Amino acid sequence: MSLITATQLHLAFGHVDLLDHTDFSLEENERVGLIGRNGTGKSSLLKILAGLQTADDGLLQQQRDLKVAYVPQEPELNASLTIAQSVRLGLREVDEMLEQLSTCQDPDQLHVLHTKIEMANGWNLEGRVDETLSRLSLDGSLPIATLSGGWRKRVALAQALVLSPDVLLLDEPTNHLDLEAIRWLEDLLIQFRGSVITISHDRAFLDNVCTRMVELDRGRLWSYVGNYSAYEILKAEQLAQEAVIQAKADKLLAQEEVWIRKGVEARRTRSQSRINRLMTLRQARLERRESVGRVRMDIGSALPSGKIVADLEGVCKGFEREGQRVEVIRNFSGVILRGDKVGLVGANGAGKTTLLKLMLGQLQPDSGSIRMGSKLEVAYFDQMREGLNLDGTLEDTISPGSEWIEVNGRRTHVRSYLEDFLFSPQRARSPVRSLSGGERNRLLLARLFARPANVLVLDEPTNDLDIDTLELLEEKLQAFEGTVFLVSHDRRFLDGVVTSLIVHEGHGIWREYEGGIEDWITQSERSNKGRTVSVPQTSGSAPAPKSEAVPPSERERTRKLSYKEQREWEALPSLIDTLEAEQRTIQQTLADGTLYTKDAAKAQALAQRHDEIEMALLEALERWEALEALQGKSPA
Repeated sequence: MSLITATQLHLAFGHVDLLDHTDFSLEENERVGLIGRNGTGKSSLLKILAGLQTADDGLLQQQRDLKVAYVPQEPELNASLTIAQSVRLGLREVDEMLEQLSTCQDPDQLHVLHTKIEMANGWNLEGRVDETLSRLSLDGSLPIATLSGGWRKRVALAQALVLSPDVLLLDEPTNHLDLEAIRWLEDLLIQFRGSVITISHDRAFLDNVCTRMVELDRGRLWSYVGNYSAYEILKAEQLAQEAVIQAKADKLLAQEEVWIRKGVEARRTRSQSRINRLMTLRQARLERRESVGRVRMDIGSALPSGKIVADLEGVCKGFEREGQRVEVIRNFSGVILRGDKVGLVGANGAGKTTLLKLMLGQLQPDSGSIRMGSKLEVAYFDQMREGLNLDGTLEDTISPGSEWIEVNGRRTHVRSYLEDFLFSPQRARSPVRSLSGGERNRLLLARLFARPANVLVLDEPTNDLDIDTLELLEEKLQAFEGTVFLVSHDRRFLDGVVTSLIVHEGHGIWREYEGGIEDWITQSERSNKGRTVSVPQTSGSAPAPKSEAVPPSERERTRKLSYKEQREWEALPSLIDTLEAEQRTIQQTLADGTLYTKDAAKAQALAQRHDEIEMALLEALERWEALEALQGKSPA
């Protein structure tokens, strides 16, 4: 039986129909994933179903006494309250009835209030709040003002769940959540005894949670049974069928247009029914809504960097927090080579951005050494969008002071370039503050890719981006010949882009794994041999389980080499032999001194090269010994 039924819903903003007389129904125990391009009206539809917004036309029906809870994309919480007080606000209607009960004198009204409170299970509000806090691992005494975005989202969920709703409506629930929190949310929704509608662009999340996908496309809702992977197959089949049908209709329309324009001699024999059919075909073609264009992006490429982008040896970095020294990076060593695509994974606040800045030379370590590569041209995508001037126009953001922009040697008008990122020419002079979150991210990508770079740093680029744009961004990053540093909690996106992961394993320890998320899970399970390694959670959560392994310093000295380190260690003897052979040749050439009299410039160049080889040999030997020591072997 349907819990919510919407019939012939219509909603328009200006001349654009977000909902074009479309239908929708929600059944019991369904978990529906609502997807679609940015700006198509998904959030508006969710608010209509929640009763927070009305449609221009259509009918919305709900089961009697249906309890619906809505969690917005950006929860608005009172910073002066504690977590427990905020969660209690989810029961404000029951609180109001209890307050009325204390002052009511009318016996009939008292009976009505008693009945309503009984039906709402309102006699044990404190117990319900405590149970919800425990279920969501929240410390009720913590003030809202101290919480990060991820923990605020968790409080908003608790505020909704304390109501014991029949239907839970979630708008982008995974934004600002780290991997551990997303997995926690997946388990919570799978165990939820009710129906769920969630807007999300996280494909792994949709795969794990949803039992039905609903796509909002060109004002209509299209339903697909199954999770996101099943939707991809069914959607491809539907698009192929739609293309065939439209091609046939266009061909028929073209034939009828030729027929109607024939000479005067044919007019007497024309069939009125055929003319009517032509009018119908014209109207159908006029009303057909073409699919929204796809973003077209090209990444501006600079000249290649040096082979080594960053070489970190025994790096440590810490900060003062609440009067205590917290080590966020402890004894980290690693080499980033040209062309590597590295993902950084860890809980919010673990130090991913700090490690990034160390690798880029923007921060100095407390101890250890960092050797930066040469010819680095870095382009940075900032998750906080601090690089955007909200009062500036879209044109000025991309190309300040000029109407033209050059990408990969091709000169393009800035408005044409903005069109590639789905910004119409009419919006080119609009202020940045008028854009939605997804549009601001698209604008940042447009500016990022307009600048020639051989190192791309993307800090949470996936927030607010629709799935089509995410898939295209994956393709472009895969094809990018430079180096990529990627911070993201989107598992499918990470798996599609990175060649290795640097993972936070607690207590300031970071470790590199080859491959993506699944490879990390497999490798860490194998290397830990049953030990539980978990990412520490932020304040308000249960303490992270401690590893029973040897201390970090001992573990770091005897750990196995990563795949990249193993490859580097195996190549070093050959490199050392090559350098030594070249050095011997130079020594023999310079031995008798005659070259200095015949060709002094060449002799000087060879002498300089001899010194360079000496330095390179020292570095190679030191690196070989360091890698040998990490394996617990004695250097040869």
